[in-house]
Amino acid sequence: MTPILSWRDQHLTHQSFAEQGVFAYPTEAVYGLGCDPWDCVAVSNLLAIKQRSWEKGLILVAAHIDQFDFLIKNLTPKMRATLNKTWPGPITWLVPHQNLLPIWLTGKHPTIALRVSAHPVIQALCSHLNQPLISTSANLSGMPAAKHRLQVQKYFGKQLTGIVSGQLGKLKNPTEIQDLMTRAYIRKTH
Repeated sequence: MTPILSWRDQHLTHQSFAEQGVFAYPTEAVYGLGCDPWDCVAVSNLLAIKQRSWEKGLILVAAHIDQFDFLIKNLTPKMRATLNKTWPGPITWLVPHQNLLPIWLTGKHPTIALRVSAHPVIQALCSHLNQPLISTSANLSGMPAAKHRLQVQKYFGKQLTGIVSGQLGKLKNPTEIQDLMTRAYIRKTH
């Protein structure tokens, strides 16, 4: 059985990163899968577990906008104001990555999906680790995203380092995704 972990659990926060661990955690609407985004082996493990192609790219979540400063410091003042106005919150923005990120995060895209989440578990994890995390829905590609811990266990069994305890947020659907440059919606919540 996959262990249920608190974000304060040293096994989750430090050992799992050192061992390329992949863990599930509650987000605004569904369970997400996460790992250290800077570790190619960890991200490869996540993609293999999820059966997702690297070409699609991934979402990064953070506790505060400063964790994305290296990516957004060259944006126009208007674009930065938009991010500041909507974060922390349930909006994921596509932002030009300016070739500052590894291909295992961006896939084949010129942008990266970023969100500063207001969800308390994500806030706690990213604050404690002092860095962003991967956030992709906890499901096998093409299957519905897990909304219950037991569904996460059914999908992944013992392939995960653990499942972080906590409640899902109040959203019925995963966060909306919008392109910061064009304002086009990639995914709407309703």
